[in-house]
Amino acid sequence: MLPGSYGEVLEARTREEFRDEVVRFTQRMGFETVSAMAVIDRSPGRSEFIAIDNTPPGFTDSYDDPALGRLDPVMQHCKRQTMPIIWNQQTYLRHNVGELWEQQARFGYRTGIAMALHMPEGRHFMLGVDRDQPLPAAPDELQRIVADLQLFAVVAQDVAMRILMPVAQQPERPGLTPRELEALRWTMEGKTAWEVGAVMGITERTANLHINAATHKLGCANKHQAVLKALRLGLIH
Repeated sequence: MLPGSYGEVLEARTREEFRDEVVRFTQRMGFETVSAMAVIDRSPGRSEFIAIDNTPPGFTDSYDDPALGRLDPVMQHCKRQTMPIIWNQQTYLRHNVGELWEQQARFGYRTGIAMALHMPEGRHFMLGVDRDQPLPAAPDELQRIVADLQLFAVVAQDVAMRILMPVAQQPERPGLTPRELEALRWTMEGKTAWEVGAVMGITERTANLHINAATHKLGCANKHQAVLKALRLGLIH
């Protein structure tokens, strides 16, 4: 259903596997470092941050200060916006915090792209990729990179919430029957309703009923969206 690395991250079952897939995707995109963070708002002014990253040795020690986060224009953008931000030294200079860029540039953080997804019930997901070399100057190429990262963030956030969030904080999963899940699994393989019915030993009409019921329970508009959401939730593999 999903090309290459987009689908691979859905297979992650542990924090380590999730981190490895995120890092692998990032490096395929031409970025050396990445940070993926799930944020859970506990109460006004108090949030829990759960992150995976591949930051270089020493970077966290010099930059792990909440006060710096309040000054960092990239972090502040992601707290308030859903549009990706493409940043470099000029971004920090415009906000009169050029020294922050100089501090992180020593570790290879010279330019990058960051974005945030803000979801109901005080849940957020942030993804940032960084590198030492300038980003492509051609607008079309840069736009393609941003679009690829946005799609990856949408896929990865569901996995992050499932793996990184405490079980008690995770959204309730829809209760699909075994037959509905089986019908979705065969749909994921590209089979038509007639073929699903033949494999399951039921009529095409009954196969459609199972697929439609699963689609409705998952709150999706069509069977393809239902398969993708079931994959994200870990209901099918």
